[in-house]
Amino acid sequence: MTRDRAGELDTTLTQLARLPERPPILVVDNASTDGTAGMVASRHPDVTLIQAARNLGAAGRNVGVRRAPTTYVAFSDDDSWWEPGALERAAAAFDANPTLGLVAARILVGRDERTDPTSLAMARSPLPADPTLPGVPVLGFLACGAVVRRSAFLDVGGFEPRLEMGGEEHLLALDLARRGYRLRYLDEVVAHHHPSTHRDTGERRRQLTRNAVWTAWLRRPPSVVGRVTLRAIARSRHDEHAAAGLRQSLAGLGWVLREREVVDPTVEDSLRTLGL
Repeated sequence: MTRDRAGELDTTLTQLARLPERPPILVVDNASTDGTAGMVASRHPDVTLIQAARNLGAAGRNVGVRRAPTTYVAFSDDDSWWEPGALERAAAAFDANPTLGLVAARILVGRDERTDPTSLAMARSPLPADPTLPGVPVLGFLACGAVVRRSAFLDVGGFEPRLEMGGEEHLLALDLARRGYRLRYLDEVVAHHHPSTHRDTGERRRQLTRNAVWTAWLRRPPSVVGRVTLRAIARSRHDEHAAAGLRQSLAGLGWVLREREVVDPTVEDSLRTLGL
């Protein structure tokens, strides 16, 4: 999935084309205006290009998954790619474990390839291990380093379009878990992430605030809803972007009340174990 990052996307597609697994590659272009579509067509003719009429945010991935011809789908952003052999190892884990819905990768960041702090946290997950499944049990992931079982992803509806971008993974993780799909961190499945310099940090804070509140309202019990909302209020007092996100979350209250389905006690217990 990409938007207005033709140069970085070119690098990512070059890396993906070198993978020994030779996976089919689909690019969902979220209405770029920088010539992204032309670059893909001219420099990467073997790639399937899907041009969205508007910016779909994270839901652009839903379009790609629906078009994917494979049983499993590995996500890359336009600034991330997979280590050779990683997709083969992920596929083997899915093949051996029918309840496995998502594999979260170890993500190496930048040229110095330091392990992403989120990957380190997932590797130390306090959730009880299940000896029948590989890896470490988790209830979250980073989309730039995740592989999904296509049928599981479509079963839960994929990424919620209203969340756009920013923390959109958490709601999807909860929905997979409450449908009985397992999420596992596999240290041997590796992705590379060279974070784009083209980022609007203020806009991201707005979206992160709104999406954290919405996700709590949609899936968590009242005690957690109150805690998350109060935290957002406190943050909004000194951050205008967080304040804008809070206002947006309040504006969506009607939708939230219609869609609210609290996770079952087992999932909620796991979230509390994780301190979430």
